[in-house]
Amino acid sequence: MAQSISKTASAFKSDNLESFTFAEHEVGLLFGNVQAGKTAQMFGIICSAADASFPLFIILTTDNVALQRQTFERVQADLDRCGFCICNERDKQKFIDNALTKPVIIVLKKNSRVLLQWYNTLFASSFVKGNALFVVDDEADAASLNTLVNKKRVSTINRRLMGIRDASIGSMYLQVTGTPQALLLQSSMSAFKPAFMCYFEPGEGYLGGDFFFDYDEKNNTCVNFIDMYSDDITNDGLYLALVHHLVASAQLILSGEKVCNFVIHPGIRKASHNIAREEIKNRIEYLKSTICDEDAVDALKVMYNKTVPENTVQHNFPEIYAKIKDIITGKEMKILVMNGDTNVGEEEYSTGSNIIIGGTVLGRGVTFPKLQTLYYTRTAKKPQADTMWQHSRMFGYDRDPGLMALFITKHLYKLFSNINATNDSIISQAEAGIEKIQLYYPEGINPTRRNVVDLDLTDLIAGGTNYFPDDPDNTDIIKLDAILNQFIEDNYYLVGLKLILQILDYVVPSDDFSLDAFKNVITTKIAENAFEQGVLIVRPGRQVTQGTGSLLSPNDRELGSEFNKSVVLTMYEIKGDLGWRHNRIWVPNIKLPEFINYYDVR
Repeated sequence: MAQSISKTASAFKSDNLESFTFAEHEVGLLFGNVQAGKTAQMFGIICSAADASFPLFIILTTDNVALQRQTFERVQADLDRCGFCICNERDKQKFIDNALTKPVIIVLKKNSRVLLQWYNTLFASSFVKGNALFVVDDEADAASLNTLVNKKRVSTINRRLMGIRDASIGSMYLQVTGTPQALLLQSSMSAFKPAFMCYFEPGEGYLGGDFFFDYDEKNNTCVNFIDMYSDDITNDGLYLALVHHLVASAQLILSGEKVCNFVIHPGIRKASHNIAREEIKNRIEYLKSTICDEDAVDALKVMYNKTVPENTVQHNFPEIYAKIKDIITGKEMKILVMNGDTNVGEEEYSTGSNIIIGGTVLGRGVTFPKLQTLYYTRTAKKPQADTMWQHSRMFGYDRDPGLMALFITKHLYKLFSNINATNDSIISQAEAGIEKIQLYYPEGINPTRRNVVDLDLTDLIAGGTNYFPDDPDNTDIIKLDAILNQFIEDNYYLVGLKLILQILDYVVPSDDFSLDAFKNVITTKIAENAFEQGVLIVRPGRQVTQGTGSLLSPNDRELGSEFNKSVVLTMYEIKGDLGWRHNRIWVPNIKLPEFINYYDVR
């Protein structure tokens, strides 16, 4: 982890801090995997920025009292010895008295009242205006963006943050998140569109999306499909999840660990939390009453044989069985419900064998130590990629891969796998240095919530649909002829995507056709797989009247539809006085892989 932090801070300094003028406002994005250590990465960058003469830092958290306190305490623990003056939300006088004699870090939650008070303090001081401000916005996609952008107004938190930024002559505003979808879909009209991005790799031992969702589901032993089990209380998914949790708890506690956690995520409604609590209590009572029966012992033994701990030496089954009886009949096991009606502190799930039930509260900023079992059944009519991904509380460093178990439906597993694929694509694009990151998701998944994306400036390109410009032009038809005339003998050709990009470079689109969006998608696919093949169909001497609303012949449309997982470029040479710009012109038709929606911000 230390090596990753050093690498990130060093790259950030050379790429962004050394060229900063201290009299400009710049926005950047730091992103990594969920629960991969972004707080430590933030602190590394803050220290690097302080060395580069930034005197004033503000760390923003979501509007959560416990999370703000947790962040403040961690800043104190990790950075106090580094020579910073560290201020809490109420430390305005401490900030004024310090007067930047030492670099200062202020930890604030994104609350309208708190932000307004600190805006007034910053604006009234005699030393802030002339010094550059460094803002670290943790979970910047969660509450900072303008939620009224489609109503042509500015939301309160967004306005407060811009005011704080403008209190200084210059600023570096660093957005930090594990789910950057909403930030990447900001238009150039937004003050919160990142001008640069920095990806940090997870450290050694991290379990993330590729561990849970990148395997062949048949070979991923930690995944258990709830659909495959019966409704019998002795063989349903929730009972088996409980059995797994007890086996994992016994193994860890016998090995000297102080905690093992099990999270049940049934949905956002409190009623579903109460139902889940009663269901798990029923299964605990059933297992407690039958713990000595042969069937219960066999179930525990089967689960024991499926676990292969990697971080500890596996205890023999008699020891595990004896410890399970102690846990289930003693006071080590707790059921904790976390929602708006309860106040559960992290100390309550930091020891013992715990079962935690909740919904929205189990998202951003909450970390459960030694979380080895997750039972996830939450569904949504219109699932959002960033929200779902923040539910991945099983990601992290302190998990034992051999004791990990995810209980989920096949449908939800597929959704998470698709989200993971796009996350990997975002990382591939960032590592390839692509400035305009392209987002794409299967039909039925939205990248983020609609109210933070300017819908007037965001295009959705549906895969499987044929697109062509209504009134295009060619930059050099002779050179285009030289390429395309080599591909007229056969019905179609498999070609590299870079050749397709080269062909499109000779096309001047009309206003109805976002050629750059298609080229961005193809560039993204090259970043993911430099050897991916597309399909090229070339048809010379066609007679198609301009403005008819259709370009392809029925045969060519059917031919293109056969390649439903590939980029298909069909080039029609149109000759004659048929309403086009010239009596001879090449017109492109592009079809992207079907069942995928591609998002492009103008």
